[in-house]
Amino acid sequence: MSNTSANTPAGRRIDALLDPGSFVELAGGVTSRSTDFNDGAAKEPSDGVITGYGLMDGRLVYIYSQNTAVMNGTVGEMHAKKIIHLYNMAMKMGAPVIGLLDSAGFRLTEATDVLEALSRLYFKKTMASGVIPQISAIFGTCGGGMAVAASLSDFVLMDKDNGRFFLNAPNAIPGKNESDCDLSKADFQSAKSGNVDFVGDESEVLGAIKQLVGMLPCNNEENDAFEECTDDLNRLVDVASAADDPAIIAYHLADNNLFFETKKDYAKDMMTGFMRLAGSTVGVVANRKKVYGADGEVTECLDGLTPFGCYKAATFVSFCDAFEIPVLTLSNVSGFYACDWAEQGLARTAARFVSALANASVPKVNVITGKLIGSAYSIMNSKALGADMVYAWDGAKVGMMEADMAAKILNPDASADELKAKEAEYADKLSSADAAYARGYVDALIDPAQTRKYIIGAFDMLMTKHEERPFKKHGTK
Repeated sequence: MSNTSANTPAGRRIDALLDPGSFVELAGGVTSRSTDFNDGAAKEPSDGVITGYGLMDGRLVYIYSQNTAVMNGTVGEMHAKKIIHLYNMAMKMGAPVIGLLDSAGFRLTEATDVLEALSRLYFKKTMASGVIPQISAIFGTCGGGMAVAASLSDFVLMDKDNGRFFLNAPNAIPGKNESDCDLSKADFQSAKSGNVDFVGDESEVLGAIKQLVGMLPCNNEENDAFEECTDDLNRLVDVASAADDPAIIAYHLADNNLFFETKKDYAKDMMTGFMRLAGSTVGVVANRKKVYGADGEVTECLDGLTPFGCYKAATFVSFCDAFEIPVLTLSNVSGFYACDWAEQGLARTAARFVSALANASVPKVNVITGKLIGSAYSIMNSKALGADMVYAWDGAKVGMMEADMAAKILNPDASADELKAKEAEYADKLSSADAAYARGYVDALIDPAQTRKYIIGAFDMLMTKHEERPFKKHGTK
């Protein structure tokens, strides 16, 4: 890049991400074609965005960084076309695209020219979806149509201090004003809307990009994300007491405890993220009942599947399947969250999660870590839904409903002592992992400490998995 560009935040972010000396700028001399309003854009090189390619830890990536030093980083026709050209190159080469976003918005003087170019960018990003990984990081303002472009990426990261992310500006929303920007801030976009996968300061966001890119395949045909495992494949893990917070389980299971959680602040009833197992990347989807703070104290209790959690899990599983990333589920849930707002979308989003798991042809392993009761059993990667291997921890519960409730329904006239006996009988025969194991719905009952060994063995066995599916253009869920 030019010396001027290199000294801007846009240029410094590129240099911070890529291996030293590896960046090659593309279309650096491009300027705006619009001169109707004589705004000077035609004389500005790069048209507000630096585009190019380079190496990230030795792997090829394509990158663009909006440059507020040129026309405030505003998006014009040629600005958008430069990004489109970058996508064309990335898709030819099968390499990820990283967008570093910081823009004052659209260039009003270019009117429909920029809208047409933006539409072409939307189309290109849609065509790239499932072909190459797309990551967007928001360091300044990302509003209006560029918010849609960012959301077409697979993962969105955001600077907690300076990032602003919105479709409608906060002051355009009834009841809000220009000084009340909470809707555009990182905490709202990560915890409430679920639009953002990771939040941190600028250096943390850049570090998270490198970690995430290192764990992902370069494209949907070649998985070069494998790294040599230096951890003990048979290592015992102390996770028996962590069933309620699967983030703790994932941390202990992963090679060298490397686990990257996505959408950590959103829909906490469902956890999603990436880990390495025996050197390979595995996607993790898990039910969470409790959230623990840094001091080990419970900070939040959760009760059942929510529509937000199901949607979060469904999109994550679809990503994993598109890029041939195996899926591990850690199942521990007794049912669905019961309230009016949940009921408005729960059936629909649960169906989408079911569809994502059933359609996924990658290796799928399920570990039942606690209770798996009622319809939640069917939804959480059951054998009938397509799980290749299902394990259950010793003492896990699997059944139609809690044994005490079942005993009361089946024996409405029984005495208290009789109900206790019936409850114990139901729990033993129809509501335990042992019963599911006896019917072949569970492949093995395992000691929690040996979970890492079992799942590594399962995924190793499933490495050459191939499934024939009915011919169709695509599903509708």
